[in-house]
Order: sequence, then structure tokens, then C-alpha cells
Amino acid sequence: MPRIEQVQRMLAAEPNDVFLNFSLAMALVREERFDEALAQFGRVLELEPGYVPAYMQKANALVKTQRTADAAETLRQGIVTAKAAGDHHAADEMQQMLDLLAR
Repeated sequence: MPRIEQVQRMLAAEPNDVFLNFSLAMALVREERFDEALAQFGRVLELEPGYVPAYMQKANALVKTQRTADAAETLRQGIVTAKAAGDHHAADEMQQMLDLLAR
């Protein structure tokens, strides 16, 4: 996966590219820059509300910052989005994570 600086350079040329924005968010998570990553996941979902992987990854970042209520809400939104897209595998994975958070 590219480094943060590489993705940022590519984003300068294509700021609305959903995959590049998602790649930046994931790179920020790997560096444990969670607040920046969360903002970037927000950008991804602003650009493409149906981008299912962003919901799960955003929820994971929220859990790492002890924001479990926000993570649960993100997962609920992601489950609805995944089901609407016919991605039942992703919906099931998010439901499992939501169930774990409820314990």
C-alpha cells in the first residue's frame, strides 16, 4: 500500500477519487493517526455513500479510539448500505462486529 505522501500527491490531481481517498484513510489508520483517518473515511462516504468497505473500516477506527457508540451507529448504517447493494457478506460481517460491541 502506498505511503501517505504518495497518496496525497495522487489525490492532488484527483481529489474526488473514492479509491484514493479510501487508500489515504487506510494509510492513516496504519500509522495510528485515527482522527485524520476518521475524517478521511468521512470524505469517502461523502463522495460515495454506497462505498461499503468504508463503513467497516471507519467502525474499526472508531473502536480503536474508544468511540463504541459511534462505531455501532456506523455499522448500522453500513449494514443498511451493504444490504441495499446486495453485499450480504459485508452486511453479515458488520452485524457480527455490532453484536460484539453490544456485549
